Amino acid sequence: MDNQQVNHIKLLNPLTLAYMGDAVLDQYVRSYIVLKLKSKPNRLHQVAKRYVSAKSQAQTLELLIEEQWFTDEEMDILKRGRNAKSYTKAKNTDIQTYRKSSALEAVLGYLYLTKQEERLEQLLTKIINIVNER
Repeated sequence: MDNQQVNHIKLLNPLTLAYMGDAVLDQYVRSYIVLKLKSKPNRLHQVAKRYVSAKSQAQTLELLIEEQWFTDEEMDILKRGRNAKSYTKAKNTDIQTYRKSSALEAVLGYLYLTKQEERLEQLLTKIINIVNER
């Protein structure tokens, strides 16, 4: 991927990046729990919420920031994602929690779209491990 393509992706609306990141995280979590639990769909859905809820994502983001896990480039995406003005109401959570979860999803979307597969895998694995330790 050339610099022009990366710059184009970097300039996408952060909520667009979060939209992509939400799908990436959801698919990764679903694959993880399906292979781990071998359970019925309703049970899988209940377990998946532990990983993909806005509250869980916000808590995970706070820990990752505390650990200084993100690169400078990723921090720029996080800040844009956290500060983006959404015109939809956050379901079952306050606006701060929603913004933090959107920030984390924006980084996931950015890493996915820029084909930084190794870094994306590291982040997804880290998210799973953090939630598992709670």
